[in-house]
Amino acid sequence: MSKCVNGLKSRLTAIIGAQWGDEGKGKLVDILAEKYDFCARFNGGANAGHTIVVGGVKYAFHLLPCGILYQTCMNVIGNGVVVNIPTMFEELAQLDKNKVDYTGRLVISNRAHLVVDGLLEADAKSESDSRKKFLGTTKRGIGPTYSAKALRQGLRVGDLLLWDTFLLKYHALNAKLREQEGIQIDTQKEINTLKEYRDILVNKNMIVDTISLISNARKDGKRILAEGANATMLDIDYGTYPYVTSSSTNVGGVCTGLGIPPSAIETVIGIVKAYTTRVGEGPFPTELTNETGKYLQKTGHEFGATTGRPRRCGWLDIPILRYSIQINGHSSINLTKLDILTGLEEIKIGVNYLLNGKVIDYIPAQLEDLAQVQVEYMTLKGWKQDISDCKIFSDLPIEAQNYVKKIEELLGIPVSWIGNGPQREKIILKD
Repeated sequence: MSKCVNGLKSRLTAIIGAQWGDEGKGKLVDILAEKYDFCARFNGGANAGHTIVVGGVKYAFHLLPCGILYQTCMNVIGNGVVVNIPTMFEELAQLDKNKVDYTGRLVISNRAHLVVDGLLEADAKSESDSRKKFLGTTKRGIGPTYSAKALRQGLRVGDLLLWDTFLLKYHALNAKLREQEGIQIDTQKEINTLKEYRDILVNKNMIVDTISLISNARKDGKRILAEGANATMLDIDYGTYPYVTSSSTNVGGVCTGLGIPPSAIETVIGIVKAYTTRVGEGPFPTELTNETGKYLQKTGHEFGATTGRPRRCGWLDIPILRYSIQINGHSSINLTKLDILTGLEEIKIGVNYLLNGKVIDYIPAQLEDLAQVQVEYMTLKGWKQDISDCKIFSDLPIEAQNYVKKIEELLGIPVSWIGNGPQREKIILKD
């Protein structure tokens, strides 16, 4: 049987960002989730931002899996995620407002770690410390929470089940934050808030052993969609360190963040914006600081769903995508926001990096080297026609088709999906 590259018939598909994030992962997750039994977040926290437009209603999810919009889909926040409980309930309020029933369809791993106020304050303090290099984090407490986890000082969602024990651990963590960081917060106020939310979670049986849940689902033949946050170039190991997030954003994070064996993953779809963007600091080889860059930013509405920060824009970067394929073994690519390139006279693709005048076949680990690379470009003819109403690949202007085909040729893997507008239905399944 041939491998399913588009995820439509796979038993377990992973959706992975292949650039610096903000590629539009949520849209494909939303589309595929209708056909899957489980949708599971495996990494990150409220630093992610997946925006989905359904029936004219825009949903901005930061913690909730995108499958929450489908009544037939069970949604899992896995052990690899760091969870800000009040933020999660704010997102659930969006669903309540729009009468989306999620009763019995959302569970949180008892092994997932909690983001609490002291860790949020530690994040903000670290970013504002002039003695430290500004990393451009979202200040959502992600780094300090993963740090507390690694130092074995963290709080886990399962700790909420034993409230008295949780309080002891909570006070111990805050004592360390006061001693080491000079952080003072209103602990009683936060305790009262957490107790209120904790009672809801316990009464609705939302805190569970998701390792066992997913394992049993697999045995029962259920289909599972693993939803990634952030992207390859923000991975704690493989990204442009230290301008990265604090979790495993690549396919390995599916295994560690959900308790799934590597052999179970059948399809890995890399989400690739038709150009390149990144938020925050760090080298960006194909960045455009000219009018074309401003055009992409304005036309593509390139402002972060989580922070509202403007995204830096540039041409498509093939070396970065080859790197993502090396790490993730992408089965295919979902090319998003192709419509944003409409109107450009010509479109460039960064095809190679040169360092010290020589073509290199790797991504430099040292940022000093990455900042020095020169990009070798190829130029393709653009198109003027509106492509937002195209339903099949052959509907696209020949120039747009050539752009997609050239990407396939350069990467050696197929493009399976093409996004041509923000709405759920604005996507082309490429044969």
